[in-house]
Amino acid sequence: MPLVRIDHGKQHPLGFGKAVGDIVYRAMIEEINVPADDKFQIISTHDGSELNIAPSYLGIEYSTGIVFIQVTLNAGRSFELKKKFYHRITDDLSAGLGMRPQDIFISLIEVAKENWSFGNGEMQYGPAA
Repeated sequence: MPLVRIDHGKQHPLGFGKAVGDIVYRAMIEEINVPADDKFQIISTHDGSELNIAPSYLGIEYSTGIVFIQVTLNAGRSFELKKKFYHRITDDLSAGLGMRPQDIFISLIEVAKENWSFGNGEMQYGPAA
């Protein structure tokens, strides 16, 4: 059910976005109980002028290597699960891809289950019609 959007600059090597996506997908399965094969990701690469951010926020200094990860998912996961999820992604991206933890920006968008259609114009998770 999660829909993941990954946005990064062109300075990253070819295949970088997919590698980020694979790490996020593994964290979703192992930390927030997403079922296997529930993988829907949109990966976009941008020119430097298309990522417009402040150099710092909340004491965090950003670089041009920043990556935005936005996950739309069903509502209901606990505060603690979300914290573990953020840490897992950051730890794995740092270890696996050498990313600076400061450049990993994660946003969750929680929606009700009836707000999904996975095809055929059907509401697979909604109440029976």
